[in-house]
Amino acid sequence: MDKNGVTVAIQAGGKSSRMGQDKAFVKLNGRPLIEIVRDTVIDVGAEHILITNKPDAYAHLGLPMFGDLYPDHGPLGGIYTAISQASHPHVLVVACDMPWLSRPLLAYMLSLRATADIIIPRWDKFPEPLHAVYNKTCLPAIKTNLDNGRLKITGFFGQVQVKYLDRDIIEQFDQNGRSFVNINTPEDLNQNESKAK
Repeated sequence: MDKNGVTVAIQAGGKSSRMGQDKAFVKLNGRPLIEIVRDTVIDVGAEHILITNKPDAYAHLGLPMFGDLYPDHGPLGGIYTAISQASHPHVLVVACDMPWLSRPLLAYMLSLRATADIIIPRWDKFPEPLHAVYNKTCLPAIKTNLDNGRLKITGFFGQVQVKYLDRDIIEQFDQNGRSFVNINTPEDLNQNESKAK
């Protein structure tokens, strides 16, 4: 895997309102979600950073941490922060609550990073913006939307070059789309607890 020019940014800025506690630290099969995600991506990319507004809670992970540059601007603000703070031009953004990330799929996405401003999976017609590769060329378009209160993540996609990976491609690496499963609620946790990775 070519790691050159790649920063991996783990997003840990959600409010976790449906979980009732910080879902990054909810344990799946005995391990906190954030540690599962970190360990999956730790040798993907040349740099690893964490986007969080609670640095004290995550200090034990040993990752550089950055707070939101646009507080209370949702996931789009987190993505903007990740791309802005990354040392490298290509930024793989992943969510802290996706414990089934597929390393082969991530590697394939990164292999395409020079072909578009965004490389993003699209499972059942829904893009996965917290499982995507962004180029720093996206920053001006994202900033314009943030400054104007347009917080839909895909709202700036029309202003940049986007390469979608549809189901037929994804299934070569992840047959059932498990990569995109989020653990948002206690029910999600219970359903996934017994599934072996």
